Amino acid sequence: MCGRYANARHDGDLLRDLAVSSVVDDAPPPSWNIAPTAQARVVLERLVDDQPDRQLRTLKWGLVPSWAKDLRIAAKLVNARSETITEKPAFKAAAAKRRCLVPADGYYEWMVAEDGKHPMYLHGDGLLAFAGLYELRPDVEDPDRWLWTYTIITCTATDELGHIHDRSPVLVPADLRDAWLDPKMTDPAGVRTLVDSIPPPRLHAYEVATTVNSARNDGPELIEP
Repeated sequence: MCGRYANARHDGDLLRDLAVSSVVDDAPPPSWNIAPTAQARVVLERLVDDQPDRQLRTLKWGLVPSWAKDLRIAAKLVNARSETITEKPAFKAAAAKRRCLVPADGYYEWMVAEDGKHPMYLHGDGLLAFAGLYELRPDVEDPDRWLWTYTIITCTATDELGHIHDRSPVLVPADLRDAWLDPKMTDPAGVRTLVDSIPPPRLHAYEVATTVNSARNDGPELIEP
């Protein structure tokens, strides 16, 4: 799974690297320890006058489907398995119509060893773009506002990643990001084909201090080896 990640990049970097057209709302502070229920930057495309508008928004991590009566369901929908996103009731509508990219510098997994769990930081050679899904619905706590939430899609981990954890985020390469965000692609079969075409991630990993274990801790020192 993916339960913690880092994104300390400025909006300007995301505008450039992910070809964003519109900045919709304010950015949260940079964070090296984004945890479920936190607010974080997400890139998505919406049709505006029948034209796609690539937007940078701040959403809450943990998907809340439109039919959910209890917002606490978000804690169970932090991740979505790539194998079943077009079938599971919680995800299939979003998979067809509301896909997004979740920018990240890297993410954390806890490797199980004989002496306990060791936090590992996994990263690439630049910006990572996790495949995600998003939902929007009236906020039950404030009907005049909309609640925007997201989940990160995961797949079976391979190679070095598989020794750390059996799941890893789906990373959308640059040449497939336009297709992934395309709001006009609504055929579940096409989404399934696209997901299956995404190559496995190739990342670097090293151990970090156990201070990352607490979501209350934050700062660039968390990603130091």
